Amino acid sequence: MNAGEVVGVDLGGTKMLLGVLDPDSKVLWESREASTGQSEDELVEMLVREIEEARGAHPGVEAVGLGIPATVRHDDGVAVSAVNLPLTDVPIRKLIAERTGVPVSVDNDANVAALAEHLYGAARGADYAVMLTIGTGIGGGLILGGEVYRGATGMGAELGHTVIEIDGPACQGNCPGHGCIETLASGTALGREGRAAAEREPDSVLGATLADDEQIDGKVVTEAALGGDAVARGVFELVGSRLGVALASFANVFEPEVFVIGGGVIAAGDLLLEPARRELEARALPPMKRIPVVAAELGADAGMIGAAAMARIDLGREG
Repeated sequence: MNAGEVVGVDLGGTKMLLGVLDPDSKVLWESREASTGQSEDELVEMLVREIEEARGAHPGVEAVGLGIPATVRHDDGVAVSAVNLPLTDVPIRKLIAERTGVPVSVDNDANVAALAEHLYGAARGADYAVMLTIGTGIGGGLILGGEVYRGATGMGAELGHTVIEIDGPACQGNCPGHGCIETLASGTALGREGRAAAEREPDSVLGATLADDEQIDGKVVTEAALGGDAVARGVFELVGSRLGVALASFANVFEPEVFVIGGGVIAAGDLLLEPARRELEARALPPMKRIPVVAAELGADAGMIGAAAMARIDLGREG
């Protein structure tokens, strides 16, 4: 990874984070934009505009890495399908490369976040790691044998669509599944369960929020739980336990050295992780039941840092 300055882009279901990073992955420049409610063409235009603005500030940029919440054919950079963005069979690498004139690499956003944590964060030194990014949905990234695992065509490791309840609620977005952990343990699920708890417990903090006609989302539930509200903490017990059920299966299948949990929901810390750890210990085979479950270290920057690292790796291989 000897390239100089590169652009890393983390395109999420609701927002985009873009940065220019130096060879030591230090962020030299960054921008943030909303990504929700935009069409396919508008998303591409936004990406080109922000990349060009970054290159204007740093003309020496040598490559661009994109992490997007979609199934991606890594070899040709086609976004095949996205649950929370309007991207279907979009040759996004080709489109961005033609418009910007620089080499572009594209991968799933959780894959690049896992790469970042493997190189610089909570999975540093681990050759086998499983990462889940929990936000609007749940992304999955695998490090197997020290490399990002992508499957036969680059679209594997969609761990958020692991089913833990056969007759569970329909998954969100374009997923045809029912009972996926994305619909049962994501930030979206946290908000849904928080609202249900507020209706059951009108005297709670969440109940008072609902009575004031305020929206109950994952952030509101997190703030209430961190403030000590027992009802909100009960919601995290439920959602964290569901997460742990999935981790037990991943432990038995992959036997990683560590589970890394990132995304916005990790703001709750052990309120989410402790019930997940208990379920893992209760359900996984020994010795996998003792695999550490830790919070990601790079926070909201993981996807951006990993996308930039991917761009450097790919540029080095081409060179």
